[in-house]
Amino acid sequence: MTVTHPTGFRAAGLTVGLKDSGRSDLSLVVNDGPSDAVAAVYTSNRCKANPVLWSEQASVDGRARAVVLNSGGANCYTGAFGFETSRRTAERTAELLEATPEDVLICSTGLIGVGGQDFRDRIVDGLPALVEAAQEGADHGRAAAEAIMTTDTVAKTIERTEAAGAGEYRVGGMAKGAGMLAPGLATMLVVLTTDADLPASVLDRALRHATAHSFERLDTDGCMSTNDTVVLMGSGASGTVPDEEAFTALLTDACLDLMRQLHVDAEGAHHDIAITTSGAASADDAVTVSRSVARSNLFKAAIFGEDPNWGRVVAQVGTTDAAFDPARIDVTINGVRVCTDSTPDQDPESVVFTREVSVDIDLKAGAHTGTVWTSDLTHDYVEENSAYST
Repeated sequence: MTVTHPTGFRAAGLTVGLKDSGRSDLSLVVNDGPSDAVAAVYTSNRCKANPVLWSEQASVDGRARAVVLNSGGANCYTGAFGFETSRRTAERTAELLEATPEDVLICSTGLIGVGGQDFRDRIVDGLPALVEAAQEGADHGRAAAEAIMTTDTVAKTIERTEAAGAGEYRVGGMAKGAGMLAPGLATMLVVLTTDADLPASVLDRALRHATAHSFERLDTDGCMSTNDTVVLMGSGASGTVPDEEAFTALLTDACLDLMRQLHVDAEGAHHDIAITTSGAASADDAVTVSRSVARSNLFKAAIFGEDPNWGRVVAQVGTTDAAFDPARIDVTINGVRVCTDSTPDQDPESVVFTREVSVDIDLKAGAHTGTVWTSDLTHDYVEENSAYST
């Protein structure tokens, strides 16, 4: 059921011809209320796509009735025409839903520079059929999730149900992303829904906490997109008002689930790597060190070759401004302590590699821990991205 798991939501996905493959490429999520609360986070890339520019303005009041998403073109750096495309998409959707354009958010994914007249016409002309497909009682959440896929090999979805007092509430979600996964508040397209009865201010705090501890920690290739968006819509249809802390914990768990689905589907990856730094003087230090290692091509190449080269880990730790003693670093790879106090320990040849790889770094400088997830650097990744636009 995905985004339609919570009550008060409907969705649809269909094909309008934006992709040469002929696969579905236009998606819609509608919030039928009674609440129209929304929170959103966007890429921190200064080069933002037109849908992001539109949605940043539209979501600032904490209200939204719908999200329209397309794959097959980023509508980024397509000039004033591209921004007008986002506006016209919102206007036509609003007309069909009897809403206002400012209550419709827009998301796009695909190649930068794609978004001309044919692109606009196919989207705007396809909206009536898309809205018609999003009928109440019909479960088209899966179709909506499939329509936002680009290089993804599978649709990413979640659903959660939680008791609260005498009632219950639900969270649903869908995500896309297999490349350009580096932190910028979102780093992919994600739509989350809930029927919890919470105001936009609470949704915003919960979403920012959840993204900071999930999507922001996924750093597969160090490349930040221009279109990244995570939207959380609240219908209030359950009538249940959960404790904010409990809701935030559930939402964070849901985002971590989606993040892991994105992680294992990363372009060309052979190994899914979790880098955990412990013994850090601060949470920021822990994440900084883990991210520094995650972005090292030398380290990523070593993991691809199943070489437990702990020296590349230690060297990368030294490039950060984290607090630590360079002579007291421990490194453990897949449970084998290969480095203690910055010197060799157990035989690296005893490390057994599987698809999942854990790298644990102990700085011995404090009590904080932070994990960043990344992937190895493979021939497949290079080949896929060397010919992506051709």
